[in-house]
Amino acid sequence: MFKGQPKGLISAALANMGERFGFYTMMAILTLFISAKFGLDETTTGIIYSIFYALIYVLALVGGIIADRTKNYKGTILTGIIMMAVGYVIIGFPTETPVPHMGLYLGITCVGLFVIAFGNGLFKGNLQAVVGQMFDNPQYEAVRDRGFQIFYMFINIGGLFAPFFAIAVRNWWVQFNGLIYNEQLPELCHGFLKNTLEADALQNFGVLAEQANQGPVADLGAFANQYLNVFNTGFHYAFFVAIVAMGISLVIFLVNKNKLPDVRTKEATVAQDAPQVTKMEVAEIKRRVLALFAVFGIVIFFWFSFHQNGLTLTFFAKDYTDLSMFDINLGFTRIIGPEIFQSANPFFVVVLTPIIVGLFAWLNKRGKEPSTPRKIAIGMGIAAVAYLIMAIFSFNLPLLNDVKAAGGLDQALKVGPALLIVTYLVLTIAELFISPLGLSFVSKVAPPHMQGLMQGGWLTATAVGNQLLFLGAMMYKNIPIWLTWSVFVGVCLISMITMMSMVKWLEKVAK
Repeated sequence: MFKGQPKGLISAALANMGERFGFYTMMAILTLFISAKFGLDETTTGIIYSIFYALIYVLALVGGIIADRTKNYKGTILTGIIMMAVGYVIIGFPTETPVPHMGLYLGITCVGLFVIAFGNGLFKGNLQAVVGQMFDNPQYEAVRDRGFQIFYMFINIGGLFAPFFAIAVRNWWVQFNGLIYNEQLPELCHGFLKNTLEADALQNFGVLAEQANQGPVADLGAFANQYLNVFNTGFHYAFFVAIVAMGISLVIFLVNKNKLPDVRTKEATVAQDAPQVTKMEVAEIKRRVLALFAVFGIVIFFWFSFHQNGLTLTFFAKDYTDLSMFDINLGFTRIIGPEIFQSANPFFVVVLTPIIVGLFAWLNKRGKEPSTPRKIAIGMGIAAVAYLIMAIFSFNLPLLNDVKAAGGLDQALKVGPALLIVTYLVLTIAELFISPLGLSFVSKVAPPHMQGLMQGGWLTATAVGNQLLFLGAMMYKNIPIWLTWSVFVGVCLISMITMMSMVKWLEKVAK
């Protein structure tokens, strides 16, 4: 799988793997942290989450412009790593819960998230641009798609283990303070303190409080304050795992940066010849940019659907899924929580990438490998299948508001974890047809002097899709669950049909 790839590819992939480990540690718990820390509902949490997720990719466009103008891709990447570490410190510093001043503490959290997003914008797109520059050498052009799939696999090795570390730290702190983890309690604690719980929910809160306290609770108000403070302090400490990961990424990058191409010189680097930055005819530039923007417009809807994995699919894991099989006692802590499903996607990426790469290589030898635009269109259709599975098996589930009024869904009515696992499996196959190959398509079609900008454009399209994520949270809260998933089925199918209609034109541009 690694045969014939540029030497600098593994160095870049390892640096990205460390950064992604930190990032996915944060993303595994972010929505649950925001709602548990500040007592916000799904819609408000979804708005904050979608703005942050959008900024990650919008600011990648800014990072691409900076790197293209300065031609200092490595320096921009380094600055991004440092900024992200600072952002994790801001949100990781433990503060009291319930917060004494909502506006101030929520504002501090949002500032920390902005710093992370800006650092990510400097890092993410420009490292992808540097990887693309490796394949501008004609020696490696034929393995460009496979190279980006390998790069993408390393990203997800970091993401695979991150949720387990986040859960372990959070649950260890809860257990260290003599309490037992329960995913329903933070929301019930906030409801009790605000006096908004209905009778059934109030009764359920009392039962769960005694279970978590491992004994009678004399004062439910005092318990609610204690549980929220301990629970969310555990979240804060979990964010410090991301800081350690950023330090590892920084060391890897500094040690290996000389192996990466540098467009500021025409001489050979340690690994391979530096790519030559050449100019194209204006008409050719316009043709390429137009093709890229057409693809950007389509993938918006894929990301709107796919990135529900950190929002509505995570809420679904908390509200409707039986988590008992994941209650694993490690002695010092227990591994249980809806965040655990965040490991499913990177696990499947790592397992399936060699299979997908092998499949495309086998088809290539027989002259039947689909073009990159066609692969992206196929991926859209596969994503529709994933949400169709969710819609079918969610058909008989009650409305979320009814679940909350009862203080949670009865264990016997919850769905098994296999539903989410299968959904993540199918979504991951779709992702492998779209995300790494989209990066490859951008690096191939983008004019040489606009590599960072166009990689930023791809990420900006992702940002637009992420900005729409809150619509998923709104639907999740207000309409039947099966209908929410059906909307994503329709969106993915429309995107597939649109992409297929443009395949021949895109194939000509990419030649």
